[in-house]
Amino acid sequence: MRISRLLLLAFLILAAPAALFAQFGVSITIAPPELPVYTQPVAPADGYLWTPGYWSYGDEGYFWVPGTWVMAPEPGLLWTPGYWGWNNNAYAWNGGYWGTQIGFYGGVNYGFGYGGVGYQGGYWNNGAFYYNRSVNNVNGATFRNVYSKTVINNTTINHVSYNGGSGGISARPSAAEETAARERHTPPTAVQTEHVKAASTNHELLATVNHGRPATAATAKPVAVGSRPAATENKAAENKAAENKASDNKAAATRTTENNAAENKAAENKAAENKASENKAAENKAAATRTNENKAAENKAATTRTNENKANENKAAKPKEARPATESSKPTAAHTQPASHPASSAHAQPAPHPQAAPAQAAPRSEAAPHTQTAPHTETAARTQPAPAKEAPKPEERPHQ
Repeated sequence: MRISRLLLLAFLILAAPAALFAQFGVSITIAPPELPVYTQPVAPADGYLWTPGYWSYGDEGYFWVPGTWVMAPEPGLLWTPGYWGWNNNAYAWNGGYWGTQIGFYGGVNYGFGYGGVGYQGGYWNNGAFYYNRSVNNVNGATFRNVYSKTVINNTTINHVSYNGGSGGISARPSAAEETAARERHTPPTAVQTEHVKAASTNHELLATVNHGRPATAATAKPVAVGSRPAATENKAAENKAAENKASDNKAAATRTTENNAAENKAAENKAAENKASENKAAENKAAATRTNENKAAENKAATTRTNENKANENKAAKPKEARPATESSKPTAAHTQPASHPASSAHAQPAPHPQAAPAQAAPRSEAAPHTQTAPHTETAARTQPAPAKEAPKPEERPHQ
């Protein structure tokens, strides 16, 4: 029953004169929800123009009509969006239309070139539409007629979806917009009408269900009645997004695990390096200690050997010093055989005594073996130069 009424309404809209199309609509006392924020899909091909989404009204209240790309009925025509306006204590819908000029659409900021006044999304030139890529999502590799122009929006940026009334936009049409409203208009195309019908049958697009946040806010092309509902498309998109998110999370978890493993490995390597450095330092210290101990032991041993050698040398040197004295007496004895006449030699020739040959014959100590009068060693001792001082002793003989 509801579908029949909607079809009848659509038929009446299509049958109405173009001049009256913008004024035809329904009147309600409840303001529509705010416009949702969404992303524009990529344009499917040249010749498609963007028609922004909006809130429409049905038997179950407001429902969202997704924004979509639509082929213009003919080259040179532009789309003027519809809008809700407060009039005679009710909100009335002023439907959109195609025309050569952009008319008044309530000052509503629909975005994507529709900033509230006019259209900055592109223009027609010799039968070809040129897209402003700064406000349209177009692929530069596919679309040849593109340009970039920054759009400066002097309208207060908000998401209000209606004009006039409590909290509505206070914009009024300009002279040019009023002129455009009086020109010949072309009503929405059949695919646009089908798109609205498909949205009206999608329970997920009701404002009472989505609370002003429709699951499918835009589509790449108009959705026909009987085709896959927009909510189903959105569900698939949500599933895809969930899969991508799961993949991203898994990849992030993997990267985190790899990073942790790398950090742990780096920490282990650093600890191993520190341990190796400590061990090396300990080994070096131990080696230095052993070297010092060995050096000290060697020094001590060398000192001990030096002392022992010195002691041995001293010990060996003492007999050698005593032996010459004994041997020196031997040659003296050899040359002083007539020692039995000491007195006569002393008194007879006292002067020559200093020149005694025994004193110069010391080098002949090797001849000691020829001297057999060893018993005269004591006498030889007295024949040394020291006894020469004892020459006066003969005077003491009378006392003997």
